[in-house]
Amino acid sequence: MKEYIKQAKEVIRIEADSVSALAGRLDKNFIRAVETILKCTGRVIVAGMGKSGIVGQKIAATFNSTVIP
Repeated sequence: MKEYIKQAKEVIRIEADSVSALAGRLDKNFIRAVETILKCTGRVIVAGMGKSGIVGQKIAATFNSTVIP
């Protein structure tokens, strides 16, 4: 049982490090993407295959839950 907790903590640490590193990569392209989405007067279409498709589904679900069509 202790091994499960040890493994879970390691996975969480790795994910936290990845998210932290991602914060340092935000730049003007992120601002441009956000502003483009906010200016959209229609629907935003998110597409992808494989892992990017799963990420796209998450983005679409987040937009739906925050009433962004």
